[in-house]
Amino acid sequence: MTPDTCLLATLLTMCLPLLSWTAALSSHEVASSMVTPLEIDDVANVSAFLLDQVSGILYLGARDTIVAVDTANKLPKESRKIVWKVSEEKSKSCVTKGKTEADCNNYIRLLEFLGDGRIYACGTYAFDPQCAFVNILNFTLEKLEDGKEKMETGKGKCPFEPSQHYTAVMAGGILYTATTSNFLGTLFDISRVTGIDQERIRTERSINWLSDPEFVSSAFIQEDEKNNPTGEDDKIYFFFTEVAKEYDLYTKVKVPRVARVCKSDIGGMKTLQRRWTTFLKAQLVCEDRGSGQRFNVLTDVFTKQHQPGDPSSTHFYGIFTSQWEREEMSAVCVYSLEDITKVMDGPFKELKKSCETWMNPEPVPTPRPGQCLNSALKAEGFDSSLKLPDKVLTFMRDHPLMENSVMSAPLLVRSGVTYTKLAVTLTPVSNGNSKLNATVLHLGTDHGELHRIAVVGPNATLLQEIPLFPASEPINNILLYKDAALVSSPHSLVKLPTEGCSLYPTCEVCARARPLGCVWRQKEAACSLVVTEPGEVLNPDYLFSRCGRSKDGCSNEIKDLHVTEGLHVLLPCVQVSPRPCHWQHPPQRHTRRHLSDLEVQVTLESNGTYRCFCEEAGREQPACPRAAYRLLLQGPSTSSSIMQASSRQFMAGYVMFFIAGFAICGLLVCLLHRRRKRGGGGHSSSTSEKGRDLLPSSDTPQSPSSTSLFSEAVPFTEKRNGTLNGHGGQMCDHKCGYIYTNSSGLSVQDTSVNLSEGFPVRERAGPEAEEEGLGEGLRELVDGLGGLEEELAKLHVLRGAPLAQCEESSI
Repeated sequence: MTPDTCLLATLLTMCLPLLSWTAALSSHEVASSMVTPLEIDDVANVSAFLLDQVSGILYLGARDTIVAVDTANKLPKESRKIVWKVSEEKSKSCVTKGKTEADCNNYIRLLEFLGDGRIYACGTYAFDPQCAFVNILNFTLEKLEDGKEKMETGKGKCPFEPSQHYTAVMAGGILYTATTSNFLGTLFDISRVTGIDQERIRTERSINWLSDPEFVSSAFIQEDEKNNPTGEDDKIYFFFTEVAKEYDLYTKVKVPRVARVCKSDIGGMKTLQRRWTTFLKAQLVCEDRGSGQRFNVLTDVFTKQHQPGDPSSTHFYGIFTSQWEREEMSAVCVYSLEDITKVMDGPFKELKKSCETWMNPEPVPTPRPGQCLNSALKAEGFDSSLKLPDKVLTFMRDHPLMENSVMSAPLLVRSGVTYTKLAVTLTPVSNGNSKLNATVLHLGTDHGELHRIAVVGPNATLLQEIPLFPASEPINNILLYKDAALVSSPHSLVKLPTEGCSLYPTCEVCARARPLGCVWRQKEAACSLVVTEPGEVLNPDYLFSRCGRSKDGCSNEIKDLHVTEGLHVLLPCVQVSPRPCHWQHPPQRHTRRHLSDLEVQVTLESNGTYRCFCEEAGREQPACPRAAYRLLLQGPSTSSSIMQASSRQFMAGYVMFFIAGFAICGLLVCLLHRRRKRGGGGHSSSTSEKGRDLLPSSDTPQSPSSTSLFSEAVPFTEKRNGTLNGHGGQMCDHKCGYIYTNSSGLSVQDTSVNLSEGFPVRERAGPEAEEEGLGEGLRELVDGLGGLEEELAKLHVLRGAPLAQCEESSI
């Protein structure tokens, strides 16, 4: 490789990180104008969130800390933090039980308003959950007379472990939780944990009720007092994923569930004492009807009333992933409260133990098991769950699962991304003479990004992808407050607007937001709300044409790419819609997906056409061809030829080096053989510094146990360690291990080793001839090595190369 080539490669290596940083900076600059960071210094592991909708103060529960952040005006730092740590003795006790020091801190997992000017806060407290009271006015923990924090047990209210799945909701001043209830994390309960002690009830300890659940979310649905003619009771809904017991398979199958309990439930008189008498659960099905794929792991749920003030209009938006898919994939499904209620009022599922098959139970006792109290039941004398007959409670205990499932098709499916949190806003838009709501999904990813997706009818459009935090910080909460979103990671918090056409900074993004009523103004170079006359409909194709491109971006143009074998080529595919994209490619290929892009490893079979299709509009419409490439395999490149030439030069030098080594070995063998012939005869007990032999008197080169020059190296020059040009070539082989180099290459100018001082030998007859013969032999050897140095110095690849490590010889 020429010096110019090396210089160019070095400059590219230095510039590529700078170019990538510049590209990342430009993407952040787009979002920086709307993102407002909120200071939460020295806070880690934020996991609990509580927002005061009136004042706008956000309370955060973190490790050993409770923080108050004014989302409008920053509070003074000295008054916005409470430190609640575990005592040193408690922490040591936790460590002795086998837990790590990091887990033996106090992780605040629950913050709830009590309605009397206080906040109820619960933390893991070194695997011994404790709860305390926060005075909102002066933002301090309530203390006892001796100055210690006023605490009470948090078992059943807060998980033991910081990473355990957990959810809680406050309903009418009473706390309902779904969490683990023992140190080992093997017992799971959905409980009412505050209020009157006799009314604190929980689920039955049965795998039919809860089977290794992972709790996700909970919601309190309060009936409208003015519009509740049947006198229905308030209800609490819990969402979780558990291992299904209705499927008899070899592997554990996870299923998403929704469970319901009633607020007035206080347990049974004899059966189900201190247990729920209204606990019912049903399976949630999120299935893509086009591909038939089901998403069976629930990640997050957001509760939204489509008609404010009308509880019956409540919808639950859930994020799902798949237990079976190897690549990252996420889907969003929505379920209405009406559909869930229909399933809860439907048939029960039963396991008939005689034949181990599931079937509908018959008959169902009266009054219906699991129903909440209402005016009709009260008229029949059942004004409390304590008055329910035992046959109803027994049936309820054995049949918590419903036969039917709550069905839904995904609003969107995205490959290569994992969504962690979700928030939903509804935007009313007009479509001619009709009006409808456009749903905007605010989705947080596990890589610190916020995605905005607009859903109108069957159409879903990806509007924005905003990087907010480093890729190592997943988004763990999104709270909506006054047309703004408060988005957090375990270490950071930002605020950004959620509504308005001004959010979309480019013409194309604004055109995609047309379903939200946005249009691009060329003169102002800004996106604003469209003003139309009644009945006026703007042509979407016209809107996109003003941006210099068509609306859908579908293209059948094929781009030719000339590639060489062994390269990795990334084929881009721009995904505007959150609907999935797929590739058509040759069968014999090596590929890997990166979101919607495709990485191809070029081989002899890689030639062919690669097409990307994305589902752009309705789920029933054909996919749109987004990109097409034709890979054309070419011959080796110039750089490959240069590398092959360098490799051939290196191999030639390598062979010459070993030939030289064997030649030197031969010279030494001849020298020793001639010396034995000259000095064969008697021995003398006297010694001479000029006439010593190279071997002890009792050893011969043929002796297996002898320490000869063929098994131990005599260092003629300075010894160096290392590897030859990165190839690990051993330069000091045990058969010919006496040639070494210094850092400047092969040299024999320092061969001033006095052989007569190194080895005890016999004095031979004819010392003068012995000295003359040895001198001539060494001169021949030095001259030969000098010539070898000149030849090897011409090999650029060996000059200055470090050599492999050799052990020190001892004779």
